Amino acid sequence: MSTCEVADFIYPLYADIYYATISQGPYGQVDKSWTFDRTVVCNASPVGGASKEKLEPAEFLKYEDKLVARSKSDLRIMADATNMDMTNILITNIRDRNDLLLYKETSGPRKGQGTLYEIGALEPLYGPFQYIEYYKMLWRRTESQVLN
Repeated sequence: MSTCEVADFIYPLYADIYYATISQGPYGQVDKSWTFDRTVVCNASPVGGASKEKLEPAEFLKYEDKLVARSKSDLRIMADATNMDMTNILITNIRDRNDLLLYKETSGPRKGQGTLYEIGALEPLYGPFQYIEYYKMLWRRTESQVLN
């Protein structure tokens, strides 16, 4: 694990952050290749929490595969201080301090590996002394679970 952040009771999880390098193919198509940047501490839980059983089927589909998360780090900024667009960021390998993978694929090309998430929303949360305490996010499971 390459992080200088340490998990604690507010941020008990680790997640790996990948950024896209964009190139253009011979026929003009956009190609993204993903590169690991760093591991961050975070807190992530399914939208709706433990009350999922009580949701109606139509509501369940609306919330399925989404996580509410927070991190000390602004994930739009790479380790080398380069700004990155939210559409070019992937989060995966969400695990606890014992390296237990919490969200993983059970079938398909990433069977047994961490689920890939993209950022749906990101908002800084200011504290009472006007500094950013953390970044609140919505992570969505990506349609394609392939990491090139």
